Amino acid sequence: MRITVLLGGASSEREVSLSSGRRVAAALRERGHEVTEADPHPDPFAVLGVARRTEVVWLALHGGTGEDGTIQALFDLAGIRYTGSGHLASALAMDKDLSKIIFRAAGVPTADWWMARAGEPEDWRTAEYADRAFAALGNPIIVKPSKQGSTVGLSLVKATETLASAVAEGFLHDDEVMLEAYVPGRELTVSVLGDLVLPVGEIIPKHEIYDYECKYTAGMAEELFPAPLPPAVRDEAQRLALVAYRALKLGGCARIDFRLHPNGDLYCLEANTLPGMTGTSLVPQAALAAGIGFPELCERIAMDALRSRTGTGGAE
Repeated sequence: MRITVLLGGASSEREVSLSSGRRVAAALRERGHEVTEADPHPDPFAVLGVARRTEVVWLALHGGTGEDGTIQALFDLAGIRYTGSGHLASALAMDKDLSKIIFRAAGVPTADWWMARAGEPEDWRTAEYADRAFAALGNPIIVKPSKQGSTVGLSLVKATETLASAVAEGFLHDDEVMLEAYVPGRELTVSVLGDLVLPVGEIIPKHEIYDYECKYTAGMAEELFPAPLPPAVRDEAQRLALVAYRALKLGGCARIDFRLHPNGDLYCLEANTLPGMTGTSLVPQAALAAGIGFPELCERIAMDALRSRTGTGGAE
């Protein structure tokens, strides 16, 4: 196939995207495909000409307009096939507030949360707000931008006096900030390839939370695939991942993250529509645990895009 790998972009996850995209491009070339690499930054319209000359665009973008449905909508209008989810599903999954509402409607458990929004009365700066937040959500509280990935701008807040600074940090990355009840326990992840649910993985970070450094620095987290879980917990995590995937109308390859409470309850954290493909990323490890090597994984994702989209507007 003639494939364009889109990588880079202008989001805070640009460097991760470059790493993912270069690795994907090399893997696809190893499988014998004709691959062109293109960066939509600073002019996303400039890649349209390259994309039109290939059979499918392999989206290795992370965050920002590359993952929030913007580039997907552009390609839908241009009739260009691309990997991953459609524009609506991408937008829903990127918005953590909306995705959690959909999770609950679909019967997928997720932790309680509050939203702080730019332009609304800034009572989040007050001690009274912090007291109410801790009373409602417990201690500690996870604070994160609502429409960012890779734990950019994420904070674990344990004291009322530091909540306002954590929310302010979140607002540096987004106009909406989520305050979420912290779920103690184990970090699990489930990757989905269309109708194929891959083995459940467990992440054991060196830090208290699975932050940016732990995600992208070799040796800062231990990843276990498959996760050492009782069969009932494993099966439930895979079931809930597929329910969440379908509820958000996702497509192609996506990753659904969970916390496993010590009491055995699972809580869905978020869905990732364009998960990382770097040397430390989780989806390639899950695929390998299922007997799918990285070059084959990249090729399967490209082939899925060809089958699921007509090239005349895309599919959700």
